[in-house]
Amino acid sequence: MEQRIAVIGSGFGGLSAAARLAAGGHRVTLLERLDKLGGRAYTFERDGFRFDGGPTIITAPWLFDEIWAKAGERREDYVEFVKMDPFYRIFNDAGEHFDYNDDDDFTLEEIRRLSPGDVEGYQRFLAATKPIFDKGFSELADAPFLKMGDMLKVAPDLLKLRSDQSVYRFVSKYIEHPFLRQCFSFHPLLIGGNPFKASSIYTMIHYLEREWGVWYAMGGTNALVDAYRRLLEKLGVEIVTRADVARIDVEAQANGKPRATAVTLEDGRSWPVDAVVSNADVATTYTKMIDAKYRRRNGDGRFRRTKFGMSAVVLYFGTDRQYRDTGLAHHNILLGPRYEGLIRDLFHNDGTVPEDFSIYLHVPTMTDPSVAPEGHEAFYALSPVPNLTSGIDWTKELPAYRDRIMAFLEERYLPGLSDHLVTEHAVDPRFYQGAQQATHGAAFSIEPLLTQSAWFRPHNRSEDIDNLYIVGAGTHPGAGLPGVVSSAKIADDLIGPAAA
Repeated sequence: MEQRIAVIGSGFGGLSAAARLAAGGHRVTLLERLDKLGGRAYTFERDGFRFDGGPTIITAPWLFDEIWAKAGERREDYVEFVKMDPFYRIFNDAGEHFDYNDDDDFTLEEIRRLSPGDVEGYQRFLAATKPIFDKGFSELADAPFLKMGDMLKVAPDLLKLRSDQSVYRFVSKYIEHPFLRQCFSFHPLLIGGNPFKASSIYTMIHYLEREWGVWYAMGGTNALVDAYRRLLEKLGVEIVTRADVARIDVEAQANGKPRATAVTLEDGRSWPVDAVVSNADVATTYTKMIDAKYRRRNGDGRFRRTKFGMSAVVLYFGTDRQYRDTGLAHHNILLGPRYEGLIRDLFHNDGTVPEDFSIYLHVPTMTDPSVAPEGHEAFYALSPVPNLTSGIDWTKELPAYRDRIMAFLEERYLPGLSDHLVTEHAVDPRFYQGAQQATHGAAFSIEPLLTQSAWFRPHNRSEDIDNLYIVGAGTHPGAGLPGVVSSAKIADDLIGPAAA
């Protein structure tokens, strides 16, 4: 039967779930508390510049194609994806850089340039990550873990693949050069994880990039959000912005299993439902939207014990000159003088802001001049920082932290930056906690530890509420665009299509 389904939140998990469910014949209402769609991909527009608020890297583009195909459409008719080459340009503190892409000869030559002895080791590393990718992504990314038995079935394979080892330890078995070890182990940071603690199963991210490439949506990630909006409108989805959810109304059924019956906003508007899909922060969904008496498995205590990932300071800025002769690429990773020490400070912080930093520097105008005025350059500089459990007062610390980052960029990569700066905007963990309602301001939700993965993560179908489904970074398979889009596929499969 056609179901009335409310989707809470319009990050890529919510957008993907709404599109899939509407294409499957359900009556879908999408509720977004902000003034426009996007969730973490909220877009800032200032002085003629358009800045992507969150995700900037698209991998496994076929996941999006699959959604459009289910709706009888072609994704490329809505938004254009362009493949990046190189995927990233990674700089160490000494100014050396390393590029890689999906061309074996090119990547091996880059490795040979820095460390000839690691060429054979990298080839063995790729061979070792293939079965991890086959199991971790191809088999398990869109498979729900609803029962302990689901976890027990895969446990022998996970042990065989040495998922008990950290990403960094796994990489270090094959790569000797310290800089290259960083280049092939940083990927957990893209999903809020610690390379020295995240399970080696997350080495599959590097293999996934090699398998399907790293892509950019022309017009910015905002263009992909807008493509979803047009698809949803064509599918008849009711889109409601400035829709701040006060509660998910729940009633106990005759069989004792609670069910969601409606979603009610702070302004009193309410939508009766047959099912709810929440793309809101998972801890916020349970602890703020659902009465505690209906939450036996997902009580407040569970989320007090949960370890949440890091946060970020992001500086969005634009210049009235371009920087095409400074050695930067579209995606750049600028590593600081410390690696393990800095990461330890991010995840086990003593309440002080680290003096050093690493930066992901995105320069979209290298590929797409449409996101800035003519002749200008747009930048997005993300520096990982501790989440708000650290006790850092960002009201006091942000100005000095911003100044250190901008001075570093001007000295090393962007000469004359202070003289050519024409617009800027900054966010810190307070933004993620406030505007994005992320618990502890954790920009990537729950930390991807082995003990917080798969069955151990909040389930895609609620353990407490019979018809509540969770999508997004806080559920299986986790953060990152492939993860959140896959979580929507899981929810769609669990709900099923409307009967013909």
